[in-house]
Amino acid sequence: MYLMCLLGNLIILILVCLASKLHTPMYFFLCNLSVLDIIYVSAITPRMLADFTSESKSISFLACATQMFSFALFATSESLLVSSMSYDRYVAICQPLVYHNIMNKSTCWGLVFGTYFSSFLASITHTFTVFKFPLCGSHEIDHFYCDIPPLLKLTCAHSYIRKLVVFSMAFVMGVVSFFGILMSYVLIIYNILRIHSADGRRKAFSTCTSHLTVVITFYCTVFGIYLQPSMGLNSDGMDKVFSIFYTVASPLLNPIIYSFKNAEVKRAIMHILGRRKILAHT
Repeated sequence: MYLMCLLGNLIILILVCLASKLHTPMYFFLCNLSVLDIIYVSAITPRMLADFTSESKSISFLACATQMFSFALFATSESLLVSSMSYDRYVAICQPLVYHNIMNKSTCWGLVFGTYFSSFLASITHTFTVFKFPLCGSHEIDHFYCDIPPLLKLTCAHSYIRKLVVFSMAFVMGVVSFFGILMSYVLIIYNILRIHSADGRRKAFSTCTSHLTVVITFYCTVFGIYLQPSMGLNSDGMDKVFSIFYTVASPLLNPIIYSFKNAEVKRAIMHILGRRKILAHT
């Protein structure tokens, strides 16, 4: 799954670079999503695979802090990036006449820079809050990587304040991202339903299905793990199952979803393959 994730996202990057028809804001964000997925999955999976074959499943304090920072950075970046992609779809469908004026290079780079900068600040806050004081009691993490909830279980000093800071920050970032996506799609659906032509409505919906599938896959798994404790549910290992989905399966599914559910990507693949075949015969 890890190798397929790397390969799938690399193919998306190469495809967008080669196909001039894909040089649009939507695929600019998709390229950033692919880069995030490659680094995101690489921050966790190689270490997890090494632990499977190692008798001593230990990690240094610094390595654990680095892994948690990396995970928080790229997970937050992904959630904010899909929000930017939903805004792009909103402008494309609801304001098509001024789409290229609004979604120009400055806007696209501004959204991406804002995503990375906000995620960096949030990740620094999470890491500093969790690792500011030494962990006490058991040093065994009930997880396959250094995630925030299992690490907070090992905290003693100022435990309540640490948990409050971490979950408040995560809640604010999550609500901002999710609310932005929700509002975008409420307006998108409202405008699509006003289209009189059935064919027009179908085409409008088809431009959003890939992105909406990615959003649902990512947020369902994230909410599944982070809402379980607040609802008083006994996870019995389900937190690890959900974690596998949003750390490995989600980055793997993203290029597959955008390949098979997106007509533009399929046309670009056929065009490039056809062009290479002609060059080979000549």
